[in-house]
Amino acid sequence: MKNAHALNVGLIGLGRMGRGMAGRILGGGHDLAVYNRTPGKDTDLIKEGALSAPSIAAACEGREVVITMVTDDAALREVTLSAGGVRKSLANGAVHLTMGTHSIACIQQIAAAHAESNQTFAAAPVLGRPDLAANGQLGIVAAGPRQALQKCEPLFQVMGRRTFLAGDRPEHAMAAKLANNFVLGCAIQAMAEGFSLVRKYGVAPQVFYEVMTESLFAAPAYKVYGKIMVDEAYDKVGFTTLLGLKDFNLIMAAAEQARVPLPSGNAFRDRLLSAVAHGDGEKDWAVVAREQSRASGLE
Repeated sequence: MKNAHALNVGLIGLGRMGRGMAGRILGGGHDLAVYNRTPGKDTDLIKEGALSAPSIAAACEGREVVITMVTDDAALREVTLSAGGVRKSLANGAVHLTMGTHSIACIQQIAAAHAESNQTFAAAPVLGRPDLAANGQLGIVAAGPRQALQKCEPLFQVMGRRTFLAGDRPEHAMAAKLANNFVLGCAIQAMAEGFSLVRKYGVAPQVFYEVMTESLFAAPAYKVYGKIMVDEAYDKVGFTTLLGLKDFNLIMAAAEQARVPLPSGNAFRDRLLSAVAHGDGEKDWAVVAREQSRASGLE
């Protein structure tokens, strides 16, 4: 049933995060059309009431907000700037809202392209894993024209637990998201080193986990990723090593563009690259703890 603030929404990109977000949009009473470049990912959503769009143009037709939730810069450029892409298909007065994680340079390029077409573009990358997306508990970092963000607010309310307003330019949101991922990655690396250190002295990883998470570091990042390391549950994937490597490449590129040294970022990026080289690219990025174990002579 539609609510009083229901919107006509198009969603392009049905990865694990995109599917969870789509379910929340439908559950919030919004009208949703979905498109994915790989067919077959929308079956459950169609049963829930979504419209299956055969093309990007169809996903944009008559839509007040068109969300893109795609993996990388190349995919965002393709779905936005191609001949049948969002820029050519966006309805008058509609908002293109990108919610994936992308480079600052790509977001600036997309923003400039929309500005040339007198279109509205905003960015709202999300914080969290797929289970949080399905439960509407994502953090959302939003930036762009105020009226665009106000239009999207009913969607933010059903997809996230809180929206953080980062500024009036889409790149502001992406800078905040990349910086957040930088801090998270460094926390994962620090935990991996800590676990290796205690293991070398014969301390059970579970003991260190409890010392860490029940004292100074009682935060979700330490609890979630620390538990994955204790259990070595790297096959329970929320965020892959390959995606982590992609994000850290974006982070280091943003740092270089702004002339900001990030020495810890270089160290974690190398650990991610090593994990990929050892065949762990599709495992959860907490698998860097295994790389740290190798480097420590534990495996």
